[in-house]
Amino acid sequence: MSRELVIRAESWPLARPFAISRGVKTAADVVVVEIVEEGVRGWAECVPYPRYDETVETVIAEIEEVRRDLEGDIDGAALQSLMQAGAARNAVDCALWDLRAKQTGTSVAELCGLGDLKPEITAETIGIGTPDEMGARAAELKSAPLLKIKLNAEDIEARLDAIRKNAPDARLIVDPNEGWTAGIVASKGTYLKNIGVEMLEQPVPAGDDEGLRGIESPVALCADEALHTSADLDRLQGKYDMINIKLDKTGGLTEALALKQKAQEMGFGIMVGCMVGSSLAMAPAVLAAQGAKIVDLDGPLLLKEDRKPGLDFSNGMIHPPKPDLWG
Repeated sequence: MSRELVIRAESWPLARPFAISRGVKTAADVVVVEIVEEGVRGWAECVPYPRYDETVETVIAEIEEVRRDLEGDIDGAALQSLMQAGAARNAVDCALWDLRAKQTGTSVAELCGLGDLKPEITAETIGIGTPDEMGARAAELKSAPLLKIKLNAEDIEARLDAIRKNAPDARLIVDPNEGWTAGIVASKGTYLKNIGVEMLEQPVPAGDDEGLRGIESPVALCADEALHTSADLDRLQGKYDMINIKLDKTGGLTEALALKQKAQEMGFGIMVGCMVGSSLAMAPAVLAAQGAKIVDLDGPLLLKEDRKPGLDFSNGMIHPPKPDLWG
């Protein structure tokens, strides 16, 4: 058995600049991995994330280091110990899943024992801007069932008031991307609850979240940057109510599904999220998102143009991938 490994970088321009508390993005820079065996191609996409000391160059280098293994007969189970969790392993793991599904004439969902996949409501994200700008964007998205609001520590109430005014019926979740303090979390909890915010995602720095332990928040607190793999779960208990599973953090679908199962057993609510990437990056995450309390897989909706074919995002929902995309 011989395999060919193909790695390439791609850049996908965004439809508009996307601001979070850490900075502004204008493009999604991704790495695509293809594993071809006897004419059958499995492929996948990852999104290197600077917050985790990843760049396109470092991710490609990490995959190149194990090229010999990947062009041999390594499978997804062995991959978990060969590579560390992160974007590089995610692309390889999901490409191997896609390859196996195509080789066996089945689907990744069936291989994982998930059965028929169902559409899930996905959040649509509003980046940081002035209250007027964010309110105007909310008006454009007012028919979306679920809105995710990026915030920093400034103008919290003015921004959210503008959004609620212009999208009165939408469910709301808020993501400060580590930009708040425990004091802000404590002081804004009642306001957030009253305006209809359901969940607050990683409000404080992941390495400085012990202060959350003493807060009785009326809004569910969700770990994002503080949570990568199932090894992190024990230290999150008592600080967070939910966890955000992202395949670029877990290092692929294999660990994402294991993490989801363990987290549910420990009583955590499940959110499945994403970095900003194309439909190819979201497709495997749809499997992990089945039945999740909150799904946030709108990355392709932020792009100027998505892959063709891409995922179906009609009616505020993300629909399962078709085989000609992935899985």
